[in-house]
Amino acid sequence: MLLRLCWRLLALVFVGLGLIGAVLPGMPTTVFMLLAVWAAGKGWPPLAEWLLNHPRFGPPLRQWQSERAIPRRAKWLAGVSMFISMPLICLSAPSPWVQWLVPSSMCLVLLWLCSRPEPRYTQL
Repeated sequence: MLLRLCWRLLALVFVGLGLIGAVLPGMPTTVFMLLAVWAAGKGWPPLAEWLLNHPRFGPPLRQWQSERAIPRRAKWLAGVSMFISMPLICLSAPSPWVQWLVPSSMCLVLLWLCSRPEPRYTQL
């Protein structure tokens, strides 16, 4: 019971972060929604099903689950979002190591995204 509650809370936190990422440049959406589906699958299956069937979030989540693929549009949006937010984060960073860590992390994530295949089908 307590473990299921923890999974549910974690799923809700990830959904919340994903929703914030949907409107805030530089914050990922799909990653948090993938984590939300994973956590919900362990403690709240109806939420996992709802996310997988959601008109906006569902297709990339299903594509990741079935093919480990990321749509080209998601890759482009992530890259553009990183490109826009990187200077803002670097200029407002409190220390030089953060000014190097943030762009380095973003570049690694972008390389990883580009290395993922694109889905075979646009609709699942």
